[in-house]
Amino acid sequence: MPKLKTNSGAKKRFTFTGSGKIKRKHAFKRHILTKKETKQKRNLTYSGLVSPADEAKVKMMLR
Repeated sequence: MPKLKTNSGAKKRFTFTGSGKIKRKHAFKRHILTKKETKQKRNLTYSGLVSPADEAKVKMMLR
């Protein structure tokens, strides 16, 4: 069986933590920032974790 290719888009977007969870960035922080509250923009700065429901799909893309 041939080797599986890693999904290039997922490779750029996700990283693993030391405990094996998957880190991600928040959406809605690229443009049209004038109408968003400062608090919302600040909270979108920090990275989040992939939800447990989606972890299997992301891990499949990163194999």
